[in-house]
Amino acid sequence: MKPRIAALTERIRVRSAPQRQAYLARIQKLADRPPGAQRLGCANVAHAFAGMPGDQRLRVVAERAPHLAVVTAYNDMLSAHQPYEGYPALVRDEAQRRGATVQVAGGVPAMCDGVTQGLPGMELSLFSRDTIAMATAVALTHDVFDGALLLGVCDKIVPGLLIGALHFGHLPCVFVPAGPMSTGLSNGAKSKVREQFAQGLVGRDALLQAEQAAYHGPGTCTFYGTANSNQMLLEAMGLHVPGAAFVHPHDGLREALTREAVGTLLGIIRRARYTPIGQLVDERVIVNAMAALLATGGSTNHLIHWVAVARAAGIRIDWTDFADLSAEVPLLARVYPNGDADVNQFQAAGGPGWVLRELLDAGCLHGDVATVAPGGMAAYGSVPRIADGGAGLAWSPVAAASSDTSIVRPATAPFSPSGGLKLLQGNLGRAVIKISAVPDDRHVVEAPARVFHSQEALHAAFQAGELDRDVVVVVRFQGPQANGMPELHKLTPPLSVLQGKGYRVALVTDGRMSGASGKVPAAIHVSPEALAGGPLARLRDGDVVRLDANAGTLAALVDAAEWAARPLATLDADQADDNAHGLGRELFGGMRRTVRSAEEGAITWL
Repeated sequence: MKPRIAALTERIRVRSAPQRQAYLARIQKLADRPPGAQRLGCANVAHAFAGMPGDQRLRVVAERAPHLAVVTAYNDMLSAHQPYEGYPALVRDEAQRRGATVQVAGGVPAMCDGVTQGLPGMELSLFSRDTIAMATAVALTHDVFDGALLLGVCDKIVPGLLIGALHFGHLPCVFVPAGPMSTGLSNGAKSKVREQFAQGLVGRDALLQAEQAAYHGPGTCTFYGTANSNQMLLEAMGLHVPGAAFVHPHDGLREALTREAVGTLLGIIRRARYTPIGQLVDERVIVNAMAALLATGGSTNHLIHWVAVARAAGIRIDWTDFADLSAEVPLLARVYPNGDADVNQFQAAGGPGWVLRELLDAGCLHGDVATVAPGGMAAYGSVPRIADGGAGLAWSPVAAASSDTSIVRPATAPFSPSGGLKLLQGNLGRAVIKISAVPDDRHVVEAPARVFHSQEALHAAFQAGELDRDVVVVVRFQGPQANGMPELHKLTPPLSVLQGKGYRVALVTDGRMSGASGKVPAAIHVSPEALAGGPLARLRDGDVVRLDANAGTLAALVDAAEWAARPLATLDADQADDNAHGLGRELFGGMRRTVRSAEEGAITWL
């Protein structure tokens, strides 16, 4: 291990020790009980298994066969989750072949951020993560299971499933992915049409045609956003069958990997290497996930989600940890929006296995951790294939050299010696910026602020030509308490147009961007948020703001005494009322009132 990464991990371990020890004690108490069918009363047992065929009831009750839960995020609204429709039957068949039984314990909600982007429904997106965690708990609280298979891919779904599973940390768990869609219209071409539409150069028909050519089939969207970052992180945490992340849903290898997930879970349950998920996910595994995120330029949403995931396992991390780790982890991949390639090209160039092998060899990952697969982290530097003769799977080491150094590079010759994530601090609060795709000459922007309270107001000003100048665009009252912290992807096209005209442009917001800001410098997740009394609420139009990613500062260049004396801006009553009503937003009022800050993981359950 690199000494500084080892020291950072130890810092997290010491900081977390009281919470972690209490967590482990709780899950051990649950693990020490008799199996579910033996500890439940007869009526409980009868209810639990009444819907199963008679031979299966006999197997789980009398023969005490391992009993597996499936928690699924299947729906066919999400292209990434549509392939899950047939998984329960496949899992049930494989489990029966291996002498086990299976029940679909429950389903969890799963919304598509691409559908709700820029619309009121997006204000439920972040809160859907904790709703999914609670739904996972509802599914597993029947408490008759020996382990769980977790079916989910997209943005909030994987963190939600993981948080829920960690609250049942006494159970072994394996995540089962479904893979990306095939490559359609390139991400670069799609972004170009979006910019042209923002300028009024093309109409809705051209934009719709481009969007449908990009998003066109089953599987995850092919850009490296939150969904595909999820899959990278699960590989780095050892929670997948090795190499499962980016195999196409209809590739013959996908069925073999899904069947192998059943065997992997049973291998843990049968105690050859018994490791429940709560023991497996320790501070080293959390650091491995963080390192993989940074090395691939993944979604900034995980600076919120993995804080919450870690907290669910009794581990405390913050943005300083991410920033310090970023200084030690090289950038090894360029995948859109951090580059031109999509995830299929990333997979073909070496994919997660290649990156993880390089990080291990460079001392950037903890190799001595438990994983669901035998062989520890070293196993995740391999590529799965159908075994000779067509029976089962075999794995081969990833290639020694990158097949495309424009997409993945070795740790000895990275795209950047650091992961491209910076912590920004100053009199505007604490924020993060992803600079891996931002040109070097844009790492520092100093310009007058233009302050908005909504995306719509910014778009109106852009269309009116009011932003055609050097400007720091501020969009506040977009944090978890204000409106659920929706992603602000629709800001990217107009800001990209302004930067393309040669203006020095930056975005500052207490909202989320996921990394979709691309080449525009964006200070995001500003904490405390404006509605919670954060200093962003002091800012006024015309104040000069300096965003300096090199120095790690974010400040309004206003006299300190004047700054301290300024009253805090408030959210317009009509807008506040609108944020609280319509499309089910009323049901999430309690979450808005109790949610913690973005840096605390936007947690609603503590």
